[in-house]
Amino acid sequence: MNTKKTIVIDENTPLLLLAGPMFLELFLNTMLNNVDTLMLSHYDGYAVGAVGNANIIMFMMNILFNVIATATSVVVAQYLGAKLYDKMNMIYTLAFVVNLCIGIALSGAFCAANPLIMDFLHVSPQMRPYSMIYIYIVGGGGFLMAVSNVMLQILRCNGYTKIGMWVTLAINIINIAGNYLFLYGPLKFLNMGVAGVAISTVGARLLAVMALIIFFYATGTGRFSLHYLNPFPGELLAKMIRIGLPTAGENLTYNLYQTTLLSFVNAMGNDAVNARAYCNSLISFAMIFSNAAAMSTQIITGHLVGAGKSDEAYKRVFKTLGTSMPITLALASANAIFCRYTLHIFTSNENIIALGQMIMIVDIFVEAGRCLNMTFVSSLKAAGAYIFPLIMGVLCNWGLGLTTGYTVGVLFGAGVAGIFAGTATDECIRGLIVMYYWYKKKWLGKSVVDKKDMLPDGG
Repeated sequence: MNTKKTIVIDENTPLLLLAGPMFLELFLNTMLNNVDTLMLSHYDGYAVGAVGNANIIMFMMNILFNVIATATSVVVAQYLGAKLYDKMNMIYTLAFVVNLCIGIALSGAFCAANPLIMDFLHVSPQMRPYSMIYIYIVGGGGFLMAVSNVMLQILRCNGYTKIGMWVTLAINIINIAGNYLFLYGPLKFLNMGVAGVAISTVGARLLAVMALIIFFYATGTGRFSLHYLNPFPGELLAKMIRIGLPTAGENLTYNLYQTTLLSFVNAMGNDAVNARAYCNSLISFAMIFSNAAAMSTQIITGHLVGAGKSDEAYKRVFKTLGTSMPITLALASANAIFCRYTLHIFTSNENIIALGQMIMIVDIFVEAGRCLNMTFVSSLKAAGAYIFPLIMGVLCNWGLGLTTGYTVGVLFGAGVAGIFAGTATDECIRGLIVMYYWYKKKWLGKSVVDKKDMLPDGG
């Protein structure tokens, strides 16, 4: 039995209480993902491109790791909401062990397939050695990312969102310090370059996992033990996989769709490519807030659905939208208003800046639709309705976003802003559809908490 002082998450929990720390955590995580590239840019030009290629593989690996991590957030939130505390240690142990095993297996597989990956990506001979050593080290330690994903979800669902923020801040500092030691500091004489940066990244992630496990025990959240898996909860694992796979599929199809749109932009010339890249750097700030608000809503919704408070969950999601949408629109509008000045941080090319201004105007509609999608899709998943978002993602990404982007951007000659218009069409229409699905309460009755668990003798 869990003896910790329970943090109550219900319909009265302020959105920003959870979203604020998550916003800072995601912001810091974005910095961590780019710090290797920034520090290598002053070391070796080939190394920068090599790490960029390798990070594509790391991103795909992370999508696979999130199959169980995403399911963990849904199951933990609902079971906590149902106050089934005697089940929690079993759920924590199952999620931890399964993702650790998946992480080790995938890390080994990606390392073994490293040469084939280099051939598939057509990595140049100059960059290939750097990319391969980075994947061998960072990819080989990928299981750390798998474990940390699960630990973060567990702690967030228990209300400890600030822990992720502080741990992410700490590993940013550790990673930067490690990079400095290998690239410019006392260990520069080893001439390890990319290998040193990779070791620094893995070392920071190892310390992060250790810190998260310490916090898990120190807060009294629960404990891990293999005896909780005897008898093995195969039915619960199957349920978690059924939840996680559609989410992974949704993320995968979205990234393939965005990659296809990028191929259209690549054909428009270097200015279009650079304008898109620079604008995405500015857009990420508005996206991070939408994401943090959606993640917070998912936790609150999961608790309410698990507690059987369907009406409160229904109302709470619309209340959340009333907070997140104005902030998101304000950030996107600020980007559009000030981008003529902020884009000068990256370039003095007036053609790129002009293209960027058009992109930022269209992006206001993109962010409005994205806020709708993130809010309602996260809530649907928290309620156990995880198939519908996948279906709508596939249909709208490829049926609306891709076709509209190609028609307006390529055929009608609107350029990169036309590609963004396709994304806006996808996000807005899909957002309205998933909002209507939530409004009609199609998600009722899809809770992952078993009825038998609710019985006095179910535990």
